Amino acid sequence: MKIPFKPIEIEDRDIITSFTIPSNYKNCDYSFANICSWRFLYDSEFAIVNGSLLIRFWIENKTRVAYMTPTGQGNLKQAIDLLEADSLEQGHPLCMLGVTPDAKEELEKAIPGGFFYIPERNYFDYIYLREDLATLKGKKYQAKRNHINKFNKKFAYEYIPITPELVPECLQLECKWYKANREDNDEEDLNDERRSIIYALNHYDELGLIGGAICVDHQIVAFTFGAPINHNTFGVHVEKANVNYEGAYAVINKEFASHLPEKYTYVNREEDLGIPGLRQAKLSYNPFILLEKSAAIKKPAK
Repeated sequence: MKIPFKPIEIEDRDIITSFTIPSNYKNCDYSFANICSWRFLYDSEFAIVNGSLLIRFWIENKTRVAYMTPTGQGNLKQAIDLLEADSLEQGHPLCMLGVTPDAKEELEKAIPGGFFYIPERNYFDYIYLREDLATLKGKKYQAKRNHINKFNKKFAYEYIPITPELVPECLQLECKWYKANREDNDEEDLNDERRSIIYALNHYDELGLIGGAICVDHQIVAFTFGAPINHNTFGVHVEKANVNYEGAYAVINKEFASHLPEKYTYVNREEDLGIPGLRQAKLSYNPFILLEKSAAIKKPAK
């Protein structure tokens, strides 16, 4: 059968999250807010077939098709067979990206020895205990506490949840951040990120986002937002701050974790993309899990 893929739209949130939220997959790729906000770059599509959620997207400047590991109660082998047929029709062997150890285990049960796995370190997810980020207890977080104490001495601040009314001011800060950083970063990557942020903020409620901001003198100096990935893992998708307020990143990180519902045991702060400064910053928060993600490429049938 031909898979009835359709473009992912914001109206598909309920049906897609009915598969992703109950699952055990903690990787950021399963956040509906992420999928929807970045669909412009990947032409992401989905289909529900025999109880499985199938997601297809395009990589390498939309010249090559790739897939996510199917989720749901359906038969995994049957789902993989369908994806393989679809991929071969597009002229490529089946390639699934973001395959975690849990997913690899499921794939090996369904099709033993059926895949080559290629770990992609730049795309490993950094997952923290929410309580660690909220409390910053112990020697390993001393430097973070020092940053926050410095900020507290210099600035009287207020933490406020993001609402649609605050979106214009968040966009103003994002614009300042973009202008300050575009010379030191790949402009195309920054433009893509900017497009996804603007889309997400302009569809804040429809995407089910949760966010917070730090205000100094009634002005937003840092903001962050994200969305649930599954029943116990929250994904932080965006975090921006005015670097003139030293320590603002540490403060928004801690405050946001403190205000997240306690049902989220884990906080996924996504990958480092191989950027040295970003890797150092994410490691400095002592991840509870460095979630390995691999490309799984189907071996040819013998």
